[in-house]
Amino acid sequence: MAGKTGTSRWLAAGFTALTLGFGAGGIAAAHAETSLMNVSYDVTRELYKDINAGFIAAYKRKSGETVSIRQSHGASSAQALSVLQGLQADVVTMNQPNDIDLLAEKGQLVPANWRTRLPDDSAPYTTTMVFLVRKGNPKHIKDWDDLAKPGVQVVIANPKTSGNGRYTYLAAWGYRKQHGGTDAQALDFEKALFRNVPVLDTGGRGATTTFTQRGIGDVLVTFENEVALMNSGVGGGNFEAVYPSVSLLAAPPVSIVDKVVDKRGTRKEAQAYLDYLWSPAAQEIIAQHHLRPRDKNVLAKHAAEFKPIKTFTVEEMFGSWQKAQQTHFSDGGTFDQIIVDRK
Repeated sequence: MAGKTGTSRWLAAGFTALTLGFGAGGIAAAHAETSLMNVSYDVTRELYKDINAGFIAAYKRKSGETVSIRQSHGASSAQALSVLQGLQADVVTMNQPNDIDLLAEKGQLVPANWRTRLPDDSAPYTTTMVFLVRKGNPKHIKDWDDLAKPGVQVVIANPKTSGNGRYTYLAAWGYRKQHGGTDAQALDFEKALFRNVPVLDTGGRGATTTFTQRGIGDVLVTFENEVALMNSGVGGGNFEAVYPSVSLLAAPPVSIVDKVVDKRGTRKEAQAYLDYLWSPAAQEIIAQHHLRPRDKNVLAKHAAEFKPIKTFTVEEMFGSWQKAQQTHFSDGGTFDQIIVDRK
């Protein structure tokens, strides 16, 4: 009996300790398991890997709480559709406003005024579209006109699925209009350009892989940061960056996904995460990833890297993103006409 009593006491004490430990650990585990899902566009993998590490450390110092962050990357418009269809994104960090507007208009996942909730129309950095050519630039590609010349193969992401491709399309259209072209002439220019596109990858990183690893094409058109990343990375000696005379300003926006954070109870952490993007520390990370930071001091520090380039905005050239979407990328829009005429 004494043995059984001793065993019972040991079991009871162990159970009590286990219960207390589980209770304390449960609180810690709750903090440890507070996670955010950031659904982002194709070419931000490296950026957010570093942003996330910086935020997790800063948030731990400030609050004592641990947050983990999961990432999802893909073609921007396809990612937005995934969120609309139920992917539980606490935040979205897309490359064009249309993709967040979709969440507001079709799913009421964010409010219509989402742009006003953070500085700079909720865009923590800017970039633009530039060219990556093969070493020595054998096709002598200097400007947008060269992309439409016979015998030049151009690698561009699909504008129907990728914000990267959409920016490229709109940059080329705007270039022709700024050089005295009519809308009809701009359409003809786009048709000539897309006849030179051998494959339409669904996202920007896929287009980069097609050009740099599969060896397809004479020129890749993509975001400045992606060109800088490829040009300075392994195999960078095989490529050269070319800046056109004018290009389209890209201001990739971010937003909390309100319905998700309110359901999951993660609004506080999600807000802190997006606020962090404007901090000097995050702006420095942004600059190191070849994106143009909003912080003037950080931008000045990296001024030598960012070559001056004349840019125009979607609003200046097309009136609004909504108008550009409707005219060019909706079913039956100009891009559909171009694809029909490609063959």
